[in-house]
Amino acid sequence: MILERYIYREILEKLLWILGLLLLILASNRFVGFLADAADGELPGELVLQMLTMKMLATLPKLLPISLFISVTLALSRLAQDRELTVISVSGLAISFQTLTVLKFAFVFSLLVFVSSFIIGPWAVNGVSGLKGQAEQESDISGISAGQFKEFSKGDRIVYIENMSEDSELMKNVFLQVRQHNDLGVLRSDTARYRFSERTGSRYIAFQHGRRYVGKPGNLDYQITDYRTYAVLIEQDDETKSVVKLEAVPSLKLIGSDLPPHKAELQWRMSYIFATLLLPILAVALNGLSFRETRYVPLFIAIMVYFIYSNLLGISKTLIKRDDLSPLIGMWWVHILLVMVIIAVFKYPSFRYLHSGSIRQKFFSSEK
Repeated sequence: MILERYIYREILEKLLWILGLLLLILASNRFVGFLADAADGELPGELVLQMLTMKMLATLPKLLPISLFISVTLALSRLAQDRELTVISVSGLAISFQTLTVLKFAFVFSLLVFVSSFIIGPWAVNGVSGLKGQAEQESDISGISAGQFKEFSKGDRIVYIENMSEDSELMKNVFLQVRQHNDLGVLRSDTARYRFSERTGSRYIAFQHGRRYVGKPGNLDYQITDYRTYAVLIEQDDETKSVVKLEAVPSLKLIGSDLPPHKAELQWRMSYIFATLLLPILAVALNGLSFRETRYVPLFIAIMVYFIYSNLLGISKTLIKRDDLSPLIGMWWVHILLVMVIIAVFKYPSFRYLHSGSIRQKFFSSEK
């Protein structure tokens, strides 16, 4: 239908602008932070764009519902301001036509939200974690330079190398000082290589063909050991870092899990889809109210409702993760509450008309 395509085009135009603007704002903020990390040597320069892309993909499920909500609100407000919706109503198409048209658009858009929240989002969060591990490894390697001392573990490990190969993988004539309790260990090696354990997230230096001295400074009772290969732990990853983030857990694993955090995360991802379907209908309902002052009043009300709705979902997610709220209640009550708000907004004009009509009837009867 021509009118449907016209409304679709109006919503899509606003949607592309709003989504692009939000992505640009977030990407600019993230990009500045990544550049600062790259300048400090914490993030290799070649990983900046990859990290930015993964971050944007991980944030995409949060941006899609609110972008659609705002775009529908602005599109209908523009049509109402230019009296185009009035013409549509006069032609015999009631507000149910607007609701059905917007709902069709939201349903198609919810398929994209489903893919982004259940598939792309967890994959991107995993990618961010992998890039962070790679950045830590490469930043440590790049921090070791020939002819300079490099500290690890808050000064408990000090490394000095005389030469390094062109590919920065093989270190030659290496010196290492290790401080543990009251003992001081010194290692000297002809060659050494940097090692990283993906399983534990710990970093090692594997020394080859050298000698190790262990003892207390100032005493003569020290030990001398010749070795062929000797690995020294430079930095151990925290347990909190090695734990997989809840946002990175695959959706299939969440569906078959009975853990409260997994149930909370599953309902949270489903909430993106419900928000994509319910919020545009709320925009239609808000647009049906009379706002003569300005066209942006529905937008202001829509943003306020969205923040309340989003905060209630976040509170419910936290309660489910703590097992303080049953998953049967979960976040469903928030969606039901939003449905009740939508029905109330739809019914408000007719209720106001009936209420004002009864007042007029009482006024005229009293005058008689």
